[in-house]
Amino acid sequence: MAKSKTAFVCGECGAEFPRWQGQCSECREWNTITEIRLAPATAASRNSRFAGYAGVQDNKVQTLSEIALTEIPRIGSGFRELDRVLGGGLVPGSAILIGGNPGAGKSTLLLQVMCGLAGRMKTLYVTGEESLQQVAMRAQRLGLPNDQLRMLSETGVEQICHIAREERPAVMVIDSIQVMHVAEVQSAPGSVSQVREAAAQLTRFAKQQGVVILMVGHVTKDGTLAGPKVLEHCIDCSVLLDGATDSRFRTLRSHKNRFGAVNELGVFAMTETGMKEVSNPSAIFLSRGEEQTTGSVVMVIWEGTRPLLVELQALVDYSQLANPRRVTVGLEHNRLALLLAVLHRHGGMQMADQDVFVNVVGGVRVEDTGADLALLLALVSSFRDRPLPKELVVFGEVGLSGEIRPVASGQERLMEAAKHGFTRAIVPWANRPKQPPAGMDVIAVKKLDEALAAL
Repeated sequence: MAKSKTAFVCGECGAEFPRWQGQCSECREWNTITEIRLAPATAASRNSRFAGYAGVQDNKVQTLSEIALTEIPRIGSGFRELDRVLGGGLVPGSAILIGGNPGAGKSTLLLQVMCGLAGRMKTLYVTGEESLQQVAMRAQRLGLPNDQLRMLSETGVEQICHIAREERPAVMVIDSIQVMHVAEVQSAPGSVSQVREAAAQLTRFAKQQGVVILMVGHVTKDGTLAGPKVLEHCIDCSVLLDGATDSRFRTLRSHKNRFGAVNELGVFAMTETGMKEVSNPSAIFLSRGEEQTTGSVVMVIWEGTRPLLVELQALVDYSQLANPRRVTVGLEHNRLALLLAVLHRHGGMQMADQDVFVNVVGGVRVEDTGADLALLLALVSSFRDRPLPKELVVFGEVGLSGEIRPVASGQERLMEAAKHGFTRAIVPWANRPKQPPAGMDVIAVKKLDEALAAL
């Protein structure tokens, strides 16, 4: 009997080491290295393991001019918001990873997509966490057609690939990748080595057979995808379904996409009959009251390929603590500290003895730097106790020297604001339009003091 070998693998980056150590020398994380057992592999299995990884069997060397540039038709999922995030639809031969917190609606969304596609093409839904009866009960509760979708309850990757070769589906769902296991790897399902090998084999199968594989992935307590980092490298597209437990709205954002734009955002609403797409996300984020309040302003951010109107709220209050609090929800904490320093240096406002609280209404996560000017104006409004006009919309990036820098797609942002009835806008000087939208007064500013004077 061959002696089993052991290896020490980092759970964050997948790096291997000959012995255990407290800190991973690759990603610099502590206490992430675990011991796994490796099964002895024959020469034949080692050769077949890496053969045709990218779906090409002949391994023929070609120049760029010799490669056929025939466009592969995309498959519509039935949800425009999902197709937008994926870059226009499902690409045959691609591996897509959909992650999210428990209860976010990953399985519900994929079940709705697969039931809709089953009437047009062959589909296969592989479940490893739930029984077939549980999935059928959910489909009946959601009122989905259940006479075309083919189901399979299996966790062995080799058996799944064998059945899929016989069924020849166009789209296949793996729910979830953390419960799948490969026979050659002796570690438990969900471990670093199992997740890595299972994802690699399924990705290789997708490219060789031309089938779309949608894999459900779990997330850790800090919101990142569970498993080694190599899992996100080997797949073609990684999207994350996020949403608060007390909100019925869900946001689907792409973090990696080889066939479309990154950071594209799709909005869904969880209802009794499943996930419903929200065609006008700006409307749900602009549920403002009739009364004007201080520290509230509407900004136009750019998400993927479209503008989005979001309300930003700020509260500045005198602090009783030696170190005043700085709390942000939906914005980067370091960005707030940077803008407070700019406001003090170039705006003449001292908030060192004030507690500052910032919140993005609706639970959306804002990463666009075009929200800088809106955040500063909201802070000034709360600090001075002077409400901003309800018809005002703001966007622009603020530099460290107090200049207002331009942002991308300024004209499209103004058109989106005018579509929702806003009649006044404060924008960077470089984003001033040649022809403002009808009925809108656009104020272009170059410096922070000009923006404060325009209030």
